[in-house]
Amino acid sequence: MMENLPALIVIVPLMGAVLCPIICYFNRNIGKWLTTCAMTASLMMSIIQLKQIIKNGEIHYWFGNWKPPYGIEFALDSLNGVIVVLICIMGLISTIYSMPFFDGFSRFKTAGYYSILSLLVTGLLGMSSTGDVFNLYVFLEITSLSGYTLIAMGGDKGALSAFRYLLIGTIGASFYLLGVAFIYGETGTLNMADMAGLVGPVLGSGTTMVALVFFVVGFGIKMALFPLHGWQPAAYTNAHPGAAPVIAGIMGKVPAYAMLRFFYFVFNANKELVGDFMLVVGTMAAAGMIYGSVKALQQKDMRSMLAYSSIAQMGYIGIGIAMGDLYGLIGAVLHIIVHSFMKGGLFFCVGAIQYKYGVTRLGQLGQLQKKMPITVAVMVLCSLSMVGIPPLAGFFSKWDLAIGAATAGEYIYIAVLIVSSLLNAIYFFRLFEHIFMDPEPVREEIHPELKRELPWRMMIPISLCGVGVIVLGVCNVWFVNVLSSVIMGVTQ
Repeated sequence: MMENLPALIVIVPLMGAVLCPIICYFNRNIGKWLTTCAMTASLMMSIIQLKQIIKNGEIHYWFGNWKPPYGIEFALDSLNGVIVVLICIMGLISTIYSMPFFDGFSRFKTAGYYSILSLLVTGLLGMSSTGDVFNLYVFLEITSLSGYTLIAMGGDKGALSAFRYLLIGTIGASFYLLGVAFIYGETGTLNMADMAGLVGPVLGSGTTMVALVFFVVGFGIKMALFPLHGWQPAAYTNAHPGAAPVIAGIMGKVPAYAMLRFFYFVFNANKELVGDFMLVVGTMAAAGMIYGSVKALQQKDMRSMLAYSSIAQMGYIGIGIAMGDLYGLIGAVLHIIVHSFMKGGLFFCVGAIQYKYGVTRLGQLGQLQKKMPITVAVMVLCSLSMVGIPPLAGFFSKWDLAIGAATAGEYIYIAVLIVSSLLNAIYFFRLFEHIFMDPEPVREEIHPELKRELPWRMMIPISLCGVGVIVLGVCNVWFVNVLSSVIMGVTQ
């Protein structure tokens, strides 16, 4: 069984997605817990897999025992091994967190939501694990279609936001697929490792240059990199509150990982050419850091504020990828991990406030700490981590990015990091001001039968995110050591 872990980690949540509607037809609650058990099994297997990678090195899994480049391969190292664990964690806690939102709902709606959420996790796991560029497209489409549906389940505004994302996301996927077609025409292979060995002599060709442009645009749209972010603010704001944490927390990060994988593990044979494209990515990312932070300052709704904040945070990841040195890439990957907990935790808290009071505007949060102390505590922790206050996790990813920028002589990135962090502090401290300083408004509880702050199924994910930003900060050296063993190979 152990030799089949890479496939099982993806197949188990897929089977949960298939079986959930059938089980929900007979018992809605058993269907929800079935998907939870599937997510739990994938998480346990992903942790075992990561331990094997750290101990024994890379894992290569050939489907049907067909060797690449003819067969489909899952190729896992410590870089995507960590990403796979992260996806499983966010998928599991989002599955548990969503349960109270569907208490009393129809079997059809419950089955649809949990099946689609499992498909989203399946797609993200496949994107992170695959070593085949076309197989990545297949999983990208599974992820996108699931994301469209979960956003549409947020209501009328969610349906409109999903339609906008559908239009823009289809363009992004088409650009990626065109890039795959062009690069396949030049190399004759779809396997990433095989392509990396064949792409060197053709990197300067016009066809390859066009493919690289398509990859930048395709991945840029999917990760909401400025100015290709048009779908993102409305999608994050209007998504179903149970799914918003996993959409905002991890869905945009996996395309960022894919961009890093493509440009540094496949195309790094010509570092000068890659550097030219990364200069464009870095410029887009730096502009997005300022744009997203300024737009977040202008918002009156917590969800919109966090959505625009995510544009800025994707900029942090973008400049790390653009720098291309050891600390820059480590900072980018570390920020993927820590931002998933920070932003996921904040959206968990916002969804909890929606569940309890049905409010999301900043002016309606006065004295919230008296009614929801744990939720507010986690909001404060995640917000301070976003600003970059030590010893929370966000400080260390920003610190690595700053070291990478200084090492590469990219001092403009350091300036943008500082300005963006200061803007982060302004809008998050404004959030604190509304919570702690505003008078308590009239708020009617939607679930007055609750005898405690929130159902335990919501409290556990919220609390885990709060603990996560502390643990990731304290234990950041371990993550750096695990990641550096792989990243050093493409930066030397």
